[in-house]
Amino acid sequence: MAKQVKLSARARTHIGGSVANKLRAEGLIPAVIYGGKEESLPLQVGARDITNVLSRALGENILVELEIENGGKTTSRMALIQEVQHATLSGRIVHVDFHAVNMNEALHASVPIEPQGEPAGVKSFGGILEQSLRSLDIECLPKDLPEVLIVNVSGLNIGDSIHVRHILLPAGVKTLEDADLTVFLVAAPAVVEVAPVAAAAAAPAAQPEVIKEKKEDATPEKK
Repeated sequence: MAKQVKLSARARTHIGGSVANKLRAEGLIPAVIYGGKEESLPLQVGARDITNVLSRALGENILVELEIENGGKTTSRMALIQEVQHATLSGRIVHVDFHAVNMNEALHASVPIEPQGEPAGVKSFGGILEQSLRSLDIECLPKDLPEVLIVNVSGLNIGDSIHVRHILLPAGVKTLEDADLTVFLVAAPAVVEVAPVAAAAAAPAAQPEVIKEKKEDATPEKK
């Protein structure tokens, strides 16, 4: 299931570019939580805290229990990390979007698919493992949300494939994809054809015939 972590946050009363820059200079990251029945709420979280959460995640789906301090009171809200914005040059985190979820309501998510093992057709016959589908759209309760779907491909030979219907999903999870979609395929190795060398090209090039004019005898004819 998706990694579930706790994260401390504080409500923001002021927003804007200058305020956000000041927060980042203090080691804080501007954020917002939206979705659900409550109104959107601007937040701030520790830069080190959110970095640690992201660095330990296997996939993109991270379930967070936000402990939000607001007006002297602390409330808890469950959310998924929806989007993380990074600075173009430095790559540092500059903003985080949290999407509130209800633990009793099913959600839709896209879960990455990763292969496990080396296919027999690749190992023994030089085949090529092709992955046609990188993620799977699923529906489940937040508590059942997987971080990543691992698919064992070691048994695949040349020409063998794995379709959506072959993926074993965790309990409580169902897919929204077409069951016949191909996920993995082991293709035959590419054959490189060498063009035959033309006989004319192989033979030495014929040299053009050079006809030299006969020089006239400079010695006058004796009479």
